[in-house]
Amino acid sequence: MTEALLGIDRDSSDHRVLAGQVCRACVAGLDIDGASISVLTASVARETLWASDPTAQLLEDLQYSLGEGACMQAATTGFPVLVPDLHHSTQVARWPIFAAAVAEQTRVRALFAFPLQFGVINLGVLDLYRIRPGGLSQQQWRDGLAATEIAAVMMLEIRTDPDDPDGYDDSDAPWLDPSLGSRAEIHQATGMVIAQLAITATEALARLRAHAFSHHRLLLEVAADVVARRLVFTEDMR
Repeated sequence: MTEALLGIDRDSSDHRVLAGQVCRACVAGLDIDGASISVLTASVARETLWASDPTAQLLEDLQYSLGEGACMQAATTGFPVLVPDLHHSTQVARWPIFAAAVAEQTRVRALFAFPLQFGVINLGVLDLYRIRPGGLSQQQWRDGLAATEIAAVMMLEIRTDPDDPDGYDDSDAPWLDPSLGSRAEIHQATGMVIAQLAITATEALARLRAHAFSHHRLLLEVAADVVARRLVFTEDMR
């Protein structure tokens, strides 16, 4: 694990490639089945830089859609969240909807979320999962922390906080650069709901999440409908 981390090309200008190298080193050295790295600047702005497989990506999408889970807790508290067994842990009581969705849609049994921080700055989260239950050994724990240190330094160069990229005046909502990738539609849809309902970005994202949850859909799917104008939010929507 240590050799794999030391071998990462930190001078690469492609941050997704770097994120992939960190995740692959974790999968190879920590006895886990998958990994992902997400970058964030606030609760309304988050982007998956790299996911090792469809299950890792689904875990990211579920947490972002539902607004809860190990990754969200790690990002909020700044502390690692270690769940050796999703089926037998009091930890999941904090996010029962996410835990139920994981049990229904995946074979994942263990989750480990490490916040990526530089000083007091919260940059993102390294998410790890395992199909079988079980915790991390002391060496794996140390290696996981080493991986987060490398990823945190890497992310400093891509962390952005533009004031108003979409033309909406909302000082409470730092944004990721929409060009970062797949969640650009969520950022755009949030902006459209802001305009439709004259609310803040935080409230607009909450409306999108509530609609996705009540209709058993991913947030990405609802956002796509809003951007395509197949769905328009009104005050009396339920």
